[in-house]
Amino acid sequence: MSKYQHVLYATDLAEEAFDSAKQAQTIANAFQASLTIIHVIEPLPIYAYSYIDTFSLEKKQMDDADIALSKLGEELKIDAKNLILKVGPAKNEIVKSADELKTDLIIVGSHKHNPLATLLGSTADGVSHAAHCDVLILRFK
Repeated sequence: MSKYQHVLYATDLAEEAFDSAKQAQTIANAFQASLTIIHVIEPLPIYAYSYIDTFSLEKKQMDDADIALSKLGEELKIDAKNLILKVGPAKNEIVKSADELKTDLIIVGSHKHNPLATLLGSTADGVSHAAHCDVLILRFK
């Protein structure tokens, strides 16, 4: 029996995230585990609602993310049912999805050092502290 049976790879869909997605797939394959990919769109701050057409902007974000996630799934030959797109606080949605899917490993990419992320806390750090399963953080090159 393999240690990991279901791997959840969380991506921000940045260009450099594709290499991490391939690494996540390699890890899942090594354990003969299923792989699900999740992308979470952070909600717009409340103050933005009075200045811009938030409905159009949020719809465009969803449409763009759906296209990019589908493209990533096609390139990695991941079934569409294993591609998840959510809106909400990224850390919360990733951990919640991992729990719902009974994931035993979450893989998340981490960008190079960013002083703002250090101050506010990165998604990778938040997931690693809140998850109920193993978390592997891959550093983007």
